[in-house]
Amino acid sequence: MNKDHRFINQYIRSEQELAQVDMVSELAALFAGRAAKQDREGSFPFENFADLKEAGYLKLTIPKAYGGDEISLYEMVMLQERLAYGDGSTALAVGWHLGQVLHLRTSRKWPEELFAAFCRSSVEHGTMINSFASEAATGSPSRGGKPETTAVPAEGGWLITGRKTFSTLSPILDRFVVTAYIPDEDAMSEFLVERTDKVEIVETWDTLGMRGTGSHDVVLNGAFAPAANRITSKGADDGGGWLLHIPACYMGIALAARDYALNFARTYQPNNLNEPIRSLPSVQHQIGQMESELRTARSLLYATADRWDKEPASRTELKPDLGLAKYIVTNHAIKVVDLAMRIVGGTSLSRNLPLERYYRDVRAGLHNPPMENTIIQTLAAAALNEE
Repeated sequence: MNKDHRFINQYIRSEQELAQVDMVSELAALFAGRAAKQDREGSFPFENFADLKEAGYLKLTIPKAYGGDEISLYEMVMLQERLAYGDGSTALAVGWHLGQVLHLRTSRKWPEELFAAFCRSSVEHGTMINSFASEAATGSPSRGGKPETTAVPAEGGWLITGRKTFSTLSPILDRFVVTAYIPDEDAMSEFLVERTDKVEIVETWDTLGMRGTGSHDVVLNGAFAPAANRITSKGADDGGGWLLHIPACYMGIALAARDYALNFARTYQPNNLNEPIRSLPSVQHQIGQMESELRTARSLLYATADRWDKEPASRTELKPDLGLAKYIVTNHAIKVVDLAMRIVGGTSLSRNLPLERYYRDVRAGLHNPPMENTIIQTLAAAALNEE
């Protein structure tokens, strides 16, 4: 296998994965050239998603039976990391689609006919999916809040009314899943909703980082969902492995920051030195710290993804490890970007350089699921429940 010795390529295992990475690297380089403008505008990267569709990226996790590539979790992590190296917003946004499809593929929580129809549409037309659960009053759905969005029976299905926040990909989706409370049953359920004139996108997304994810509010004004589009099954418990698309994204951002700082250290030579700052012990120490953070986090991320792939019967028991991978990777990624900025110095604050965007984007990982206190509690519970 002919791969270079760059650190980012360390976890490529085969010629097939190398080909996948080469394809995504081209996309990442293209997206990196657009990232600054889209970040300043806070605009959704429609052009990037057209390129992803053309490259076949949107069908990577779809089952082969329905025309997809059916890649593993390990491969998804590797490719999402590489895409985020170019543009974190695009990677995080498309990661929700890739991850959700992987989750549906392994859990089979959707009726097969519904899942098959979606998969074929995705392969043929580039259709994407995401699940909208967050609400202003309930916060993150991972914390167990009851949705204020309601679903009431109607002829042939349900009428859904409510407002969802943090609705990533909302500008481009023609269908999505929402969680809603059913008063008649005193129960919650999920519904696959198609975008009609009863669905309004309110452009509220104006944030510090990850400005291009299109995570606006979605308002449902009695949107109709056919009876067949109610998701009644929780499916098999896959441990939530698909959520590793999140730390993979933040690791990609950290790697981009690391490489920028390394190039700076190799080339920047102030006039009081006879050689570039790479020769300074203080700079070497900071580089060593970056490497320590990155190598620790990446080894955990890839080992956990590989275990999830190879141990399907143990996926439920892997939840503490999956959460730990998110916790370690996200926090280490933040430290890496901070160290990169210390190496580059005051110019790292310039909006003409990518480091300040990396700094803003990488912090968003703290607010993606699973949340830190939940992860820590899960780890504690796992320890205390040992016999």
